[in-house]
Amino acid sequence: MTYDLYIGDYAYSSWSLRGWLLVNRFELSAQIIMIPFAKKDVADQMSDIGTARTVPTLICHDGAVVSESAAIAEELATRHPKAGIWPINPKARALARTLLSEMASGFTALRADCPMSLRVCYSDCSPSDAVRADIARLEEIWAYARAHRVSDGPWLLGDYSAADAFFAPVAGRIGGYSLPVGDDAAAYVTAHLADPAFRRWRSMALVHGPDLPWYRKDYPQNDWPGPVPLAAHAILHGTPENAACPYSGKSPSHLMEIDGRIFGFCNPFCRDKTVADPEAWPDFMTLV
Repeated sequence: MTYDLYIGDYAYSSWSLRGWLLVNRFELSAQIIMIPFAKKDVADQMSDIGTARTVPTLICHDGAVVSESAAIAEELATRHPKAGIWPINPKARALARTLLSEMASGFTALRADCPMSLRVCYSDCSPSDAVRADIARLEEIWAYARAHRVSDGPWLLGDYSAADAFFAPVAGRIGGYSLPVGDDAAAYVTAHLADPAFRRWRSMALVHGPDLPWYRKDYPQNDWPGPVPLAAHAILHGTPENAACPYSGKSPSHLMEIDGRIFGFCNPFCRDKTVADPEAWPDFMTLV
């Protein structure tokens, strides 16, 4: 069962990241359709997709159109009850739904003052009192969830759930704006930044689409706080070890070098997203 998932720019669309994680993290199959923020109004680009006017929007195999992130979570959980989108434990599931709902409707100061921008890390954004209040509330509900988790995993309720997918862009904001949090919240942020699915999304954000100036902030910058990627770079000439692109299976025509070895990919995007963070891509690391 393959879905069509409409998303916005990888670098900037926090809601698209949530929808993408709901598919990717729970190993569901989806064809990705990009709605670029730089091109024109998002609603205009989606005017022929049912009632959808925003990203992410999920088109199901039966034609159903689901165009809100929380609704996407519920619909996917209904259609894939064994995927683990919600915790099995009823009390944990109720808490996860509560956390997701608060995220979807709250934290407006944090979202307004610190829009997701995954290509940079600001070392000091001088957060307002309203942003600090949002951070304090996040720490409160995260600590409550962790105190009631039903397994020992790093996520809010132990195992990864839809609630964690919804807080992934928040982790990106906290890390990307160097916002002050306590040790427990910092550990939760670190888990997101190190999560291979989050790293794959960010590696695509680094190489796909233009920089959008309306997201730029005039703050001093620092290194990204997540795992340091393996050193790799694109090259023009050489003989790849692999006979097929690790993602598409097509003949390789675009090359990268890592640790003195050459690998090929079927197009520049496949190569460049891998160069950005090789370890984030299991299909590539199998070749290595």
